Amino acid sequence: MVTERGLQVLRVIVQDYVASREPVGSKSIVDRHSFGVSAATIRNDMAMLEEEELITAPHTSSGRVPTDKGYRVFVDQLADVRPLTPAQRQAIETFLGQSADLDDVLARTVRLLSQLTNQVALVQYPTMSHARVRHVELVPLDATRVLSVLITDTGRVEQRVIDVKDGIDLEFLADLRAKVNVALNGLGMTDAVERLGRIQEKFVPTRHESVRRITAVLIEQLAAHRQDRLVMAGAANLVRTEEDFNGSIYPVLEAIEEQVTLLRLFSEMEADARGVTASIGRENEPFGLAETSVVTSDYTAAGSELARIGVLGPTRMDYPSNMAAVRAVARYLGRLLGDD
Repeated sequence: MVTERGLQVLRVIVQDYVASREPVGSKSIVDRHSFGVSAATIRNDMAMLEEEELITAPHTSSGRVPTDKGYRVFVDQLADVRPLTPAQRQAIETFLGQSADLDDVLARTVRLLSQLTNQVALVQYPTMSHARVRHVELVPLDATRVLSVLITDTGRVEQRVIDVKDGIDLEFLADLRAKVNVALNGLGMTDAVERLGRIQEKFVPTRHESVRRITAVLIEQLAAHRQDRLVMAGAANLVRTEEDFNGSIYPVLEAIEEQVTLLRLFSEMEADARGVTASIGRENEPFGLAETSVVTSDYTAAGSELARIGVLGPTRMDYPSNMAAVRAVARYLGRLLGDD
């Protein structure tokens, strides 16, 4: 059984190894930390930690490094996730507050989180499965282009530009807009897609191609509210930590490109009482990410189901700082998208 001092020794081993990437020895612990005991006593504590498989010797030197189990105990022993500094919080509010729409918000979010943590940042699109269609607007931009605007009852606005090669007839466009709104108003996303697929029947055959082009884009807009998607930034950070991985990092890069895999991992991670959680090392082996750790937190947008935001990197990461950054950005993202 690990003693209280043994847990403190584990904590400094994790902190020093994360900072230096060098194995940590008993002498350096005594020199750098105020334990008030001899190096021999610290060696005994380290021997106990090694028996519990919380630390290991990477080679014949006297230094030790944390194991996946050691990182897990370290994370679980964190009393709380320290808050970000006022300057960091101000940077989040300033950077994300300039966003124009949901796509821009999420793109900015992962860039910011990647910069704050020096890890790969990931954010899951909010799934608007409970949203309903409030209005569809079709605005002519020029002779061959139409702006399609989808507005839901949650206030989300999705815009696309549609090329209509046959040219735009304003009377036809007004008629299509009216029929689409009558057909879709108040429907959920799934029902709206099904109803929109039959709208072509309400027009003469000569208009079918134009209707098909416009409704195809509208169906894409509706589907965007239902599908699970991820936005990612900071893959270069993974490359810069390549030495933390045994062999090649390409399997890791390939795994994170598989959005289905990451979404499945995200779905199995639930935030704890601190509002954040970590999946460490071998815990991620079923997803092909056994040498990585993933830290996530939850957020919701108005009318959406729960979605997640997080970072992915090597197991040798600054867990307290990364957990604080992920939680803070998730909370601000939720407020920005109408959670409060």
